[in-house]
Amino acid sequence: MTLGRRQFLQTLAATSALLPLTPGCARREDARLQAGGPATPSPTTTPPESPMTTATRPMDGTDPAPRNAPSARMPVLFVGHGSPMNAITENPYSATFAELGRDMPRPAAILAVSAHWFVGGTYLTADAQPRTIHDFSGFPRALHEIEYRAPGSVDLAERVRRALGPERAGLSTDWGLDHGTWTVLRFMFPEADIPVVQLSIDRRLDVRGHLELSRSLGALRDEGVLVLASGNITHNLRDAFTRMQTGNTDTPAWAARFDAEVTRAVSERDTEALLRLWPDTEDGRLAHPSPDHFLPLLYAYGASDAQDAASFTSDVFDLGSLSMRNVRFAKGG
Repeated sequence: MTLGRRQFLQTLAATSALLPLTPGCARREDARLQAGGPATPSPTTTPPESPMTTATRPMDGTDPAPRNAPSARMPVLFVGHGSPMNAITENPYSATFAELGRDMPRPAAILAVSAHWFVGGTYLTADAQPRTIHDFSGFPRALHEIEYRAPGSVDLAERVRRALGPERAGLSTDWGLDHGTWTVLRFMFPEADIPVVQLSIDRRLDVRGHLELSRSLGALRDEGVLVLASGNITHNLRDAFTRMQTGNTDTPAWAARFDAEVTRAVSERDTEALLRLWPDTEDGRLAHPSPDHFLPLLYAYGASDAQDAASFTSDVFDLGSLSMRNVRFAKGG
């Protein structure tokens, strides 16, 4: 690669007028989803079950997720994944991802909730070998060549589906591991030998609906499952790219305030304050013109409980307004 991370992002910012508003954040949605309508499951998607219908569950006969859970309850993580470029450059963010992986028991399996699977329904990847999705454009070839070949787990997908309620969640083989998941796991668990299942974010639910759904995930921690949520506490790419173009990478007041309010709310377990931050505050709407990168935080928060303390790493901003803060929920912090 001939360009460094910062130089490449400056070049990308300079040409951003030719790119979609959210470069590196491509979402594969049909026109009906973009218009806000419900998803129509494809032939490779098992829809949520209705009271009158039992859906066919694709099983491959494998159970790659071991049942022998670690002796300690697994923590819950929210990570600020930031630019895909972090996956191919040595920087403080990728170094922190590696440190997070070292500082926990080895998971039996991983349930990932990424900002980049934001669709009209709740689905779980049900592949024995999920594909690596390069859901971005305009980035170096080296980034597109990365493969994170972790196994999947149909067994875990089924267990999570039952925990969420089969009438609310379905199985899918249309997705895989997108860059919100693999650019982080590449450093946390570079051997790619831990089964990974990804959970979609239903764009039709409000913040309370997402929190309610996420509370069903907490029990997985006692089975050795790491709940890994990936987004960013602030994520306004228009602002970030404008700052790169002008050379002003100072953190705006709204981003600093929103990051501080999130930190306070999760530290004090002030659920109502956390839920009011988006879309009910001006800072929240500036921090997240779209909620996709905020909602994973609610899944991490909901999978934790009052016995957990929140601790933080990477409490800095990239590109001026992009919070890279990570949150770890665990007993004792």
